[in-house]
Amino acid sequence: MILAATGPSAYWYTTRGTGVVALLLLTAGVLLGVLTSTRWSSPRWPRFVVSGLHRNLTLLALAFVVVHVVTTVLDGYAPIGIRDAVVPFASRYRPIWLGLGAVAFDLLLALIATSLVRGRIGLRSWKLVHWLAYAAWPVALVHAFGTGSDAKASWFGLVALGSAAAVVLEVLWRVIAAREGPGAARLVGGVAAVAVPAAIAVWAVSGPLASGWARRAGTPARLLAAPAATSTTAATANDSLPSVPFEAPLAGSFSTSAPDSGGLVTVALRVTVGGGSKGLLNMILRGVPLEGGGVQMTGSRVTYGPQANPGAYSGEIVSLEGPRLVASVQDGQGNALDLRLLLQIDPSNRTLSGSMRVT
Repeated sequence: MILAATGPSAYWYTTRGTGVVALLLLTAGVLLGVLTSTRWSSPRWPRFVVSGLHRNLTLLALAFVVVHVVTTVLDGYAPIGIRDAVVPFASRYRPIWLGLGAVAFDLLLALIATSLVRGRIGLRSWKLVHWLAYAAWPVALVHAFGTGSDAKASWFGLVALGSAAAVVLEVLWRVIAAREGPGAARLVGGVAAVAVPAAIAVWAVSGPLASGWARRAGTPARLLAAPAATSTTAATANDSLPSVPFEAPLAGSFSTSAPDSGGLVTVALRVTVGGGSKGLLNMILRGVPLEGGGVQMTGSRVTYGPQANPGAYSGEIVSLEGPRLVASVQDGQGNALDLRLLLQIDPSNRTLSGSMRVT
């Protein structure tokens, strides 16, 4: 039954956590790599300690990336396979942005592999691969924004900003402090250190941080909520809803599908919002059926709006514990609503009732 449903799977949380930790470890690896290239040392931090820490952090980052990849595949909500994590731009799910994650993964694998056979390939070839591996950091950052679940979260913005600032400042320090090498090369390095993060920031604001990114990024239609209304239509439709905050009674029905080939079931809720709002609320939960009844949710989509435009707002369920459900939705202009539902389920005739508070 829907009352027993729980939140997203442990795989989903592990995927998110390992992705962020891997990005932080990559940032630390880049910072130590730049420091190592200057041959910096101190009485407390001899060169071999800095170099060893750089190497170990890179290995640890690769380990977290491997767990990130495996849990993403095992989660099963998005159509992502092992091949998609290794072969860039071959995935059906957000091919460009997931493909960049594969590029970063391949660069790390190349770095580790060439380090193991460094004596056979020569110092020049190893250095070339080693410097190319630094590209894994900005590529991973773009991947995190392009397909990460937390791209719009304020805490992730602080993580990204702090990482970028640290890298930019250290590379600029390296360029200014360098006394050898052509001046033109140092100038190019300094300009690139500023231009690349700036370009990522501009792209992120107009892309992943803007509304409608999931569709433009290449998310399959079956994983998307119903299309949001255009700005004009949504504005007209939103005028029909009461001013927030408000509460309204609910009445509706639900249905549960048979398990698909992957063992997942889909629960669909069709709800009429009463009172003065006269709205329609549709929710779809997808997940793993539990032995005692209920579903362990791995994904969801929600649409809400007045009867004239039921798809004015779209989003997802962010919390589900027993009869209490919280959804976050947005309209085409980026206006957000939080829907807090308290449901009463009648399994005998598959109907539901309850109340909703909109803030």
